[in-house]
Amino acid sequence: MSNDMNYSSAEIAAMIDHTILKADATKDEVVQICREAKQYQFATVCVNPGWVATAAEVLKGSGVGITTVVGFPLGATMTASKAAEAKFAIEDGATEVDMVLNIGLLKSGDLEGVKRDVEGVAAAVKGQAILKVILETGLLTDEEKVVASEICKQAGADFVKTSTGFGKGGATVEDIALMRRTVGPDLGVKASGGVRDRETALQMFAAGATRIGASSGIAIVTGGKGEGY
Repeated sequence: MSNDMNYSSAEIAAMIDHTILKADATKDEVVQICREAKQYQFATVCVNPGWVATAAEVLKGSGVGITTVVGFPLGATMTASKAAEAKFAIEDGATEVDMVLNIGLLKSGDLEGVKRDVEGVAAAVKGQAILKVILETGLLTDEEKVVASEICKQAGADFVKTSTGFGKGGATVEDIALMRRTVGPDLGVKASGGVRDRETALQMFAAGATRIGASSGIAIVTGGKGEGY
């Protein structure tokens, strides 16, 4: 992959999780997202757990992965629930799991509780799926973003991720840079929420992102302007 910002469309597509997480998404819409992912060779589709089996059927043999979300979008479910949700999703075909950090525990100063939560899901997916942890940066101070990123690295996450797209705010260049500085070169950093065009995606990559989560994947690849997540 290029070291400069002259990414080809194929290189950009290979760093996008083509996303549909809205509550009223229909089967036809999920199938369409999967077909688009095959056409453009996105890294993965990102769907709610109930649609993983459908995505696996459509994407079979395509080389496109399947991301799903657990403890979504609040992060406040029990660790055992998140772990079970992740296991069931992997059985259905998920290759990557985006869990939501327990934001309330972080805000309460229970850093061990936050770590145990991430560790619980990391253990459930180990060797079977990539684990990304959503920090919901719009709700956090810079200090909390740093602490959360450090905990995720210690607890066995593969990525830290900015946002659910359902909370306050979305990905910013500043947050991506901060998260990258905190986790170093070994973890992935995913920018999600509000990345709707190629220029914004390139800014995120320049700041240290290695993955983009967006419903505007086609617009990002083709140079258009998208809407939504």
